[in-house]
Amino acid sequence: MMDTDTTRELAIAAGSGEHRLTDDEALLLLSSAELLDLGAAATTMRQRLHPGDEVTFIVDRNVNYTNVCVSKCRFCAFYRDLDEPDAYVLSREQLDEKVAETLDLEGTAILLQGGMHPKLGIDWYEDMLRSIKCAHPEIHVHGFGPPEIVHIARVSDLSVRDTLIRLRNAGLDSLPGGGAEILSDRVRAYSSPKKATATEWIGVMRQAHEIDMSTTATMMFGGAETVQERVEHLRRIRDLQDESVAAGRVGFRAFIPWSFQPGNTEQGGQTATSWEYLRMLAISRLYLDNVPSIQASWVTQGDKIGQVALAFGANDMGSTMIEENVVAAAGVRFKVGRDELVWLIREAGFTPVQRDTLYREVRRFG
Repeated sequence: MMDTDTTRELAIAAGSGEHRLTDDEALLLLSSAELLDLGAAATTMRQRLHPGDEVTFIVDRNVNYTNVCVSKCRFCAFYRDLDEPDAYVLSREQLDEKVAETLDLEGTAILLQGGMHPKLGIDWYEDMLRSIKCAHPEIHVHGFGPPEIVHIARVSDLSVRDTLIRLRNAGLDSLPGGGAEILSDRVRAYSSPKKATATEWIGVMRQAHEIDMSTTATMMFGGAETVQERVEHLRRIRDLQDESVAAGRVGFRAFIPWSFQPGNTEQGGQTATSWEYLRMLAISRLYLDNVPSIQASWVTQGDKIGQVALAFGANDMGSTMIEENVVAAAGVRFKVGRDELVWLIREAGFTPVQRDTLYREVRRFG
């Protein structure tokens, strides 16, 4: 184990942009560095990438169009089998009501995600998207993580690229980073053996970038992975972002690490502590030097730790989440409205700015 001065100097060099962390160095910092040293270095990088005192957030809604899912991930408390009494697929009328309410609350987007329904093909998804855009052309549809794309492509006997293009043409505006969990096939073989592999996840994102579709990336940590596999996950994200940026593509707008919630899941276990979360957040900021924004996860950690995250590299407080069902199914139900997010950001010493999904300013709160 290196001494504190050495790990502090390494973190400082990464934060200032003088040195790009290797995997071994990221592992060392994740395992041995002082938490406050990591926070200070991550703050330096955040200030370098985002000069000034702005912290952004978005008003949007998670819309889970179905809870039927053939993947049956061990870490998920949300999914249902097709024949269970509380299995559902939202009707077009229900979707319309949710989007209309989001707009009434001055929201700008919906995060459209569901289970991997065995009977829904590309035509159903295209019809859903067209229905939403026809009634509400102003709403931004941020939808379908890579595993959903892989599943839709298989059910519909299409390539991933053709699936993405057809969904984009029907109204899909951008792709979220859902279903990443940990991008290690050892972990995925245990936790989600029926879901897209790590390589397939990256492949969907690569093809989304190739057709100029903006995306985000996530990490769910604290489940079945090792610290080495956390770094492997970061490396896969950084490598693809290097590739996309070099080609002049949009790539990943943001990275969102969040902690596994074991309640009501087959996998069980304990969630990561706030200390572990802040540590992982800071390392994410220092390692992912090519991803513009790092988002705090108050949904899993609570509003106060979400606020503290702004001192550990986060420049964005994420969404007000008018509706959220997946994490709630695991027994975690933190709720924060726009006024409270504005207050939290101000109390942390920053200027709150409401943004849209593409990080364009919607409203500034002086």
